[in-house]
Amino acid sequence: MPETESTPPGQNRGFGVDVGGSGVKGGIVDLDTGLLIGDRFKLSTPQPSTPAAVAETVAEVVRHFDWTGPLGVTYPGVVVNGVVQTAANVDKGWIGANGPEIISAALGGQQVTVLNDADAAGLAEQRYGAGRNQSGVVVLLTFGTGIGSAVIHNGVLLPNTEFGHLEVGGKEAEHRAASSVKERKDWSYERWSEEVTKVLVTIENAIWPDLFIAGGGISRKADKWIPLLKNRTPVVAAELQNEAGIVGAAMAAQVDVTR
Repeated sequence: MPETESTPPGQNRGFGVDVGGSGVKGGIVDLDTGLLIGDRFKLSTPQPSTPAAVAETVAEVVRHFDWTGPLGVTYPGVVVNGVVQTAANVDKGWIGANGPEIISAALGGQQVTVLNDADAAGLAEQRYGAGRNQSGVVVLLTFGTGIGSAVIHNGVLLPNTEFGHLEVGGKEAEHRAASSVKERKDWSYERWSEEVTKVLVTIENAIWPDLFIAGGGISRKADKWIPLLKNRTPVVAAELQNEAGIVGAAMAAQVDVTR
């Protein structure tokens, strides 16, 4: 049965789409448990990844599920009041674009919320994953092509932090410790963990978090590198992994999580 705004009471469902530099994936989320209902659906990110092309790809994902209610969409960059401010891994035409308006138009007027992808993942981990029941300051870092970040204090998101662009020893953090750097330089986990430690120490000296959550694809092999880290703050692996963005986007469609 298609999911609509008239979904029966007691079925607390949402819909999220996670837009990345290489793929656009989405699915229906059980907001009571943080689990996907059925399989996710993924399409390649169009090239060039212009706002119109990405919006149409998002619409294809949504139509695959016959979803007609509100939905959340992540974006790999800074989003302020729906307006995109940066475009590191997608077409520069996104800068200054109103994400919700563009995507909503491709969907025939459906209600759309757009937020930073790492923020979405952080919210999902805080509510359903490695950060649940954790008070204080939680920092999620996604290690991938770059480094994304989310900061949450007692369950409240501080949106659009960009810790991947902090200068660490004369170099941007993500140019030092993204998982793509490990792959490109063919580093061992031991060597790469030295660079990750430098980034974590820089962050923890600035804001003194209570917990780091390590996300991104490389978190699946957390046992090979998290024990090697030498910073003082506890570090745990993300639990929702590649579904965190979808779940966080679905959460954002239900309530404004960026304020």
